[in-house]
Amino acid sequence: MSAPHPALNRLMARGAAFLGCEVAILGGAMSWVSERHLVAAISNAGGFGLIACGAMTPDLLDAEIAGTKALTDRPFGVNLITMHPDLFELIAVCARHGVGHVVLAGGLPPRGSLEAIRESGAKVVCFAPALAMAKKLIRSGVDALVIEGMEAGGHIGPVATSVLAQEILPEVANDVPVFVAGGIGRGEAIAAYLEMGAAGVQLGSRFVCATESIAHPNFKRAFIRASARDAVTSVQIDPRLPVIPVRALKNASTELFTAKQREVAQLLDEGKVEMAEAQLQIERYWAGALRRAVIDGDVEHGSVMAGQSVGMVKAEEPVATIIATLAAEAEAALAHRHAC
Repeated sequence: MSAPHPALNRLMARGAAFLGCEVAILGGAMSWVSERHLVAAISNAGGFGLIACGAMTPDLLDAEIAGTKALTDRPFGVNLITMHPDLFELIAVCARHGVGHVVLAGGLPPRGSLEAIRESGAKVVCFAPALAMAKKLIRSGVDALVIEGMEAGGHIGPVATSVLAQEILPEVANDVPVFVAGGIGRGEAIAAYLEMGAAGVQLGSRFVCATESIAHPNFKRAFIRASARDAVTSVQIDPRLPVIPVRALKNASTELFTAKQREVAQLLDEGKVEMAEAQLQIERYWAGALRRAVIDGDVEHGSVMAGQSVGMVKAEEPVATIIATLAAEAEAALAHRHAC
């Protein structure tokens, strides 16, 4: 951070020490967006970048980690999806590169995955969508938690960030560092969650329009023009399909996803796929739809995943400016509250 922020630094000290960075702000792992350039920029600016592995193969992840290390000598982490068929190979790739923090997202970690990560010397961070899950993960030995509310972009749960924070932080924040995510777009919100006991925060949408982000100009323009109400959730049309709701800017891709669900449901009816394969097909659909929007710039037929904080994204700015602004806003809010 370019300026001293004593109150903020004090409240973020635990999270910053855990991550090995200056300011306990994680860059949310966004497929196709959270690649080497944005991840390195966040870490270089004092935050903590996270590579979004998503549907990458082990070879692709290997190259992405190497590419990130070439752009920064500061700590960064890797976000892995628990349902990935090559999860243990991906963990091994992280271990070979000495990645210090591995974040598991997408459900309960499969048997042996936590142990495999810890054996490499890395810290394990998991998402906790409810208090019971948070306690279970802590008993399993995770080193930190992320609690993410439904305001977030991409795959989401059913509960708002403010409710999760009130439910989970008082119960477990003394046990492990807890990072709050979902709908955070300004420093005032960061200050509030820190005072509630969070060790830090995670932001995704706020970094999409960073100068260092490789997102297509069309994708960035869609973010800058959007309001909070434009970021809507997908609809599940077949209760048998394990479809996790996805929040994205509304466009024609909503109908395309409905058609994809019908296609996969028919395959289930005909016994041509098992439930696990059905879920993987849905995940591959999202990966492809997101790529069309982020990389190719097709913001009408691709998936423009965005959190409700998208309305607070006003312009394209360098990562360092974004983090400095958030820190200054948080420090000002803390100073105001303590002066009253």
